[in-house]
Amino acid sequence: MRIEKYVSIMKKMICFSIYYILTFITLTAQETENWTRFRGPNGQGISKATGLPERWSADENIAWKTEIPGEGWSSPVVWNDHIFLTTATEDGRNCHVIAVNRKTGKILWNKLVFTQKPQQQRHSLNSYATPTPVTDGTLVFSVFSGGSFVALDFEGNIRWINSDLDYYSEHGLGGSPILYGDLLLFAVNPSNREEPKLLGWQTPWDKSYLLALDKNTGKECWRGSRGLSRIGHSTPVVMQVNGKDQIISVAGDVIQGFDPADGKLIWTVANNGEPCVPSPAIGDGLVFASPANNTPIKAVRADGQGECTVTHVVWEQRGNSPMMASFLYVKPCLYTCPDGGYISCLDASTGEVNWRIMLRIGALNPSPIYADGKIYTLSEQGTTAILKLSTDRKKEPEIIAKNELGELCRASIAVAGKQLIIRSANHLWCIGAL
Repeated sequence: MRIEKYVSIMKKMICFSIYYILTFITLTAQETENWTRFRGPNGQGISKATGLPERWSADENIAWKTEIPGEGWSSPVVWNDHIFLTTATEDGRNCHVIAVNRKTGKILWNKLVFTQKPQQQRHSLNSYATPTPVTDGTLVFSVFSGGSFVALDFEGNIRWINSDLDYYSEHGLGGSPILYGDLLLFAVNPSNREEPKLLGWQTPWDKSYLLALDKNTGKECWRGSRGLSRIGHSTPVVMQVNGKDQIISVAGDVIQGFDPADGKLIWTVANNGEPCVPSPAIGDGLVFASPANNTPIKAVRADGQGECTVTHVVWEQRGNSPMMASFLYVKPCLYTCPDGGYISCLDASTGEVNWRIMLRIGALNPSPIYADGKIYTLSEQGTTAILKLSTDRKKEPEIIAKNELGELCRASIAVAGKQLIIRSANHLWCIGAL
C-alpha cells in the first residue's frame, strides 16, 4: 500500500510539473512579440522589446548572416521562429517568397510563386519586390510589382493567387498589404499606363482605391474609392475612432479614413503633393501625414465626416516632412526623418519643433523604430544610429552608438525577441546574441 501511495503521489507531482511547464511555455509564447507586417504591430514602428543590441558591425555581435538571392526591398516580417521576405529574380520576372529560420538563419524554403511582366518604368530607389509581406501566424501574404497577390502556408504551399489587378505606376509599386480580421487590405494608387502619362501622376484622377480581398480565398470583397488623388506608396494603418475601427490610408493629395466593413470613405482631408511614400503615424485621436518632403506635415483629427480639410486639420508644419521614411509617434512627440540625414522631433499636439539634429550616417530612407526609450534609425549606407531619448522633450537625444554593416539598405528594421533583423542588398542579418 505504501508503494502504491508513493507512486500515486509521484504521478500527481509529475502531472503538476508538466502543467506548470506547459503554462510557462504558453505564457512565454503569448508574450512573444511578432513583427507581422511593415513596421510591426499596427505599422507604427514601436516595439515592446527590451535589451535590444546597441553595438555591432559586419563581423561583431552578428548571430547569423544569410545570403538572399535576387533583388527586393521588402522588409522582413517575423512570426515566432519564421522570418518571411520577398525577392525577384530574372530582372523582375520571377517572384519569390522566402522563409528563414530565425534561430539559425537557414533558408527553410524559397518558393517561386509566379512570373510577371516587369514594368520597365520605375523609380531608381524601387524594386520589383518592394511590398513587405504580412502574416497572421498561419498564412503569409505578399504582393509584387505587377499587382498579383499570393497566400502561402508556413510550409511554402501556395493556398491562392489573385492576378486580377494589372498595376501600373510611374514609380512602380511600393506600398504593403495589411490584415484586418479576414480582410487583406491594399492601397491601389496607380497612374495612367497610356498617354496622357501625367494622369494619376502629375494630374489627379479618380482611379485610386482601397482594395479588400478575402484572406482565405483571395476573392475581392470591396473597393473603397478615394475620389481625386495621385500616386502614393503609403501603407494603411488601423485606428479606433469613437469606439469604431477605421482604415487610415494616405495617397498623393489626400489623407483619408475608410470603413472596414464595406470600404466606404468616411472622411477626407486635402494634402496636396505627390508622391506619398511615408506611412502615417497615429495617436491621441490624430493622424500625422504628409505626401512629400516639400509639403507640410498635417495633424488631422480622425472623427470627421466627408470633406473636412477646413474643420479637422489641427496643425501644419513645413520643413520637416520626410520623403521616404515613415512617421514615428512616441507620446508626446512626433519624429520625422527629412532629407539630408536629419531627424526632427515635433510636439505632436502643436507641431512646434523641439529639436532637429544631423546624424551624419547617410540618407535615412528606411523607416525608424522605437524600443525601450531609444530610436533606431537605419540609413541607406547600412549604418544604424541609436538615439537615447531624454525625459525632457526639448533636450536633444544622446547618440549612444553608430553601427555599420557596409551594405546598401532600403528595407526597414524588424524586431525579433531581443534581436534586430536587417535586410541589406545581398543579405539578411540577425543582430544580437540568440
